[in-house]
Amino acid sequence: MTTPQQTLAGEQPRTASSLALLAAIVLFAAITPTILMTAPAVAAQLASQWQLSPSQIGDLFSTELGAMSLATLPAFWWLKRVDWRRAALLAGALFIVANLLSIGAQGYGALLALRFCSALAGGSLMIICLSSAASTANPSRAYGLWVMGQLVVGALGLGLLPRLFEHYGLAACYLLLALLMGLCLPLARYFPQGAPVPEKAAGPAAAPRWKVACGILGILGFYISLSGVWTFIGAISARAGISAEASGELLAVATVMGIVGAGCASLIGNRLPRLLLLLFGYGLMAGSVLLLLGVPPLARFALAALAFKFTWTFILPLILACLADLDRSGKLMNASNLVIGGGLAIGPSVAGRLIESTGGFQPLLIGAACLTLLSLALILGCRRNP
Repeated sequence: MTTPQQTLAGEQPRTASSLALLAAIVLFAAITPTILMTAPAVAAQLASQWQLSPSQIGDLFSTELGAMSLATLPAFWWLKRVDWRRAALLAGALFIVANLLSIGAQGYGALLALRFCSALAGGSLMIICLSSAASTANPSRAYGLWVMGQLVVGALGLGLLPRLFEHYGLAACYLLLALLMGLCLPLARYFPQGAPVPEKAAGPAAAPRWKVACGILGILGFYISLSGVWTFIGAISARAGISAEASGELLAVATVMGIVGAGCASLIGNRLPRLLLLLFGYGLMAGSVLLLLGVPPLARFALAALAFKFTWTFILPLILACLADLDRSGKLMNASNLVIGGGLAIGPSVAGRLIESTGGFQPLLIGAACLTLLSLALILGCRRNP
C-alpha cells in the first residue's frame, strides 16, 4: 500500500517538473519573436542608424517572419526523430550566435542573412514550445501563458529599447536577445524528449482528417481577420478624425488589454466549458470589428480597440487548445506555426487591396467580421466530441 508520505513525495517532483516545463515554454516563446513584437522601435532605429529605406526595412521584417514560418517544414522531419531537448539547445545556440554576429554585420545583405538564421532558430524553438504545451495536462492554461509572455516582453521592449538605442544603438537589442537566450538555455532540459506515445487502449483515436482541416482553416481565418483589421486600425482612427496622439495612447492601452485577455484565458483554463468561452470570445471580437464601421467617435473607437485586443488574445489559447486535443504528437501544432505566419502575411495584403478597390473601410470590416464568425464555425466543427 502506498503511504500518504510516498504519494506526496512522488507528486512534488512531478509538480516541480511541470512548473519548470511551463517556465521553459513561456520564456523561450517570449524571447524568440521579440524583434517582431518590438517592430516599431526596431524599424525606427534601422532607418536612423543604417539609413535603410522603407522597402528594405519591410523586407527585413518579412524575412524574419517568413523564416519563423519556414521552420515548420524541416520540423515535420525532425519532430519524430530528434530529442526535443537537444533540438532546443541547438536552436538556442544558433539564435545566440546569429544575434551576436548581427552586432558586427557589415552591410544590408549580411544583416538580412543573419536575421534569417536567427528567426529560423527562433521558429524551431517556437515549434518545440507549441508542441510541448500540447502535451501538458491543461493546454488552455499553457497557451494563455504562452501568449501573455510574448505580449509582456513586447510591451517592455517597446518601453526600454528606445532608451537603449540612444546610448548603444541597434547592438543593444541583439546583445540583449543573446543574453536572455543564454540565461534560458538551462531550461531546455525540461522539455519533453519527444511526442508522447499514444496509449492504444485508453488513448483517444486519431482525429478525422476533416476535423484537422477545419482546425487549420479556422486558425488561418482567425489570423487573416485580426491582422487585416489591426494593420489598418490606425488609418481607421485617422479617417474618423481622431488625433494621432489619442490613437497612439489608446493602442498602447490596448496592448495592456491584450495581456489581460491572455491572462484571463490562462486563469480560467479548464474551469469553464470551452464552448461557452469560444462563443463569448468570438462574438465579442466580431462585435468589436463592427463597432469600427462608419465614422466612430473617440469613445466607440476606444471601446472597439480595447475589446478587439482583449478578445484576440483571449481566443487564441482556446483555439490552440482545441488543436492540441486533436493531436498531442506536435505535428499539428507544427503545422499551425506555418498557418499563423501565412495568416499574418495574407491579412494585411488582402485588406490593403480591399481598401484600395473600394475607397473605404466598410468592406474590410464587414468581411473581417464574417471571417471571424466563419473561423468560429470551423473551430467548433473541429472539436472532439465530449
